[in-house]
Amino acid sequence: MFVTALQGQQLAGPLCAAVANLCVALQPQVSPRTAAGFQEVLRRLHAPLQVAVAGRIKSGKSTLVNALIGRRVAPTDVGECTRLVTRYQYGTVDRIEVVLRDGRRQVLPFDANGMIPASLGLDGVSHIEAYLTNAVLRDITVIDTPGLGSLDATSVARTEELLDPVSSNAVAGAEAVVYVVTQGVRADDQSTLAAFTAATASREAGPVNAIAALNKVDAVAPETVEGSDGDVWRAAQILAAKQADLLKPRVADVLPVISLLAESAETGEFTSADAEALRALAALDADTRTMMLMSGDLFTSWECDVAAGVRSRLLEKLDLYGIGRALQALDAEPALPAGALRRVLFDASGFAAVRSRLDEVFRARADGIKAAAALASVTALASGDPGERQRVHDAIEVLLARPEAHQLRLLEALTLVSSGAVALAPDLTDEVLRVGSTPDVAARLGLAGRPGAELTAFALERAGWWRSFASFGATPAQARVAHVVHRAYFLIWQQLRAGGHR
Repeated sequence: MFVTALQGQQLAGPLCAAVANLCVALQPQVSPRTAAGFQEVLRRLHAPLQVAVAGRIKSGKSTLVNALIGRRVAPTDVGECTRLVTRYQYGTVDRIEVVLRDGRRQVLPFDANGMIPASLGLDGVSHIEAYLTNAVLRDITVIDTPGLGSLDATSVARTEELLDPVSSNAVAGAEAVVYVVTQGVRADDQSTLAAFTAATASREAGPVNAIAALNKVDAVAPETVEGSDGDVWRAAQILAAKQADLLKPRVADVLPVISLLAESAETGEFTSADAEALRALAALDADTRTMMLMSGDLFTSWECDVAAGVRSRLLEKLDLYGIGRALQALDAEPALPAGALRRVLFDASGFAAVRSRLDEVFRARADGIKAAAALASVTALASGDPGERQRVHDAIEVLLARPEAHQLRLLEALTLVSSGAVALAPDLTDEVLRVGSTPDVAARLGLAGRPGAELTAFALERAGWWRSFASFGATPAQARVAHVVHRAYFLIWQQLRAGGHR
């Protein structure tokens, strides 16, 4: 056990602990510059998992950030703060620290609405650190980035600067990415996602540490999507599946979501007064309601008993799709209370699936993701002196040789395959990604819902196949991956046998 200023702070798990001990053991053996970088690696190993939310300008990133945090704190209107990287992290006191380019910090309060002020009134701002007494942020730090593809080139530069994995002998990169897209994946989305190498501590985004959210799906015209049968959500799922194929294998999944509805439902923005206004609108005759829901202008300008200002606020919080879903729910149950109506809106947002996938891909694998990112950073920090580089390489190889470190080998193999550094046949690539991209055993085997005995037999059969492939016919690089996949299947087989599946 090592003693540092970080002692007592929680590590994500045994892999992070092993990497932390490696850094401490190596510090006396490397240059002061590299040792200082290792100290920063240690600090980040003890910090929560850092997740960057990236995407194009006006893709709805900030509303998704607010939904993730459960508080409307990220500014969503175009302004100074939307052009700055903002890190949302846990703190015992709510506060904003504006970090200037010269390293100085200016502490500011949140505005009267509990949000980051639209204007900071300061020159030379690098980025914003927001501290919130929010339980969600105890095990995850959310990094809201400026919209990519913005006309403001300095905004993108600031994103790249903050997410640069090695800067001034320190590691400051995010370890996972949520990439937000809207209806169409553009040609440069692939390259943009790949460029988030900086956001994943020297490793390209891949199925282990990246998911995508297809946002604003309420704007989809279902009649333009074959197979949707006129249903907006079915159309959104079809589009998400197509985008998953386009972004594969850089993301684990593409999930449809309406972040505006999620934000309103999760942050308390939807109030009892909003529910009563919707109840009054539900009492209107069907033809009037149909006309009002044709456009935002008609909805706010139509003559009815609900004040135009109230309708404007509903439109800002729910948009026409959310209003329509709420009215359908009230048609079915006119006395539906505000809390139940909020749950209807939350369900309509698709955010539950996003949060579940975040838990599955990120939180459940935080130990491996953080440890792998830290090892990549340790390697990058020691890339100068050949003797130092060899000492670090040897120490890492000793760590990776331990049976409990196999998950790191698997993450490394996934990164090599998903980035194209190791080429495999398409079916084998899919198999590697499947085996390493989910903690669910049946899903890893591609046999969801099948009996345990079948899972056990299949795991053993595939373990043998990959061992043979590694020995006969594979290139050296392919063999390296194949040995890791063989070991993964063998460990699955052992796990299934231990559980009584024979």
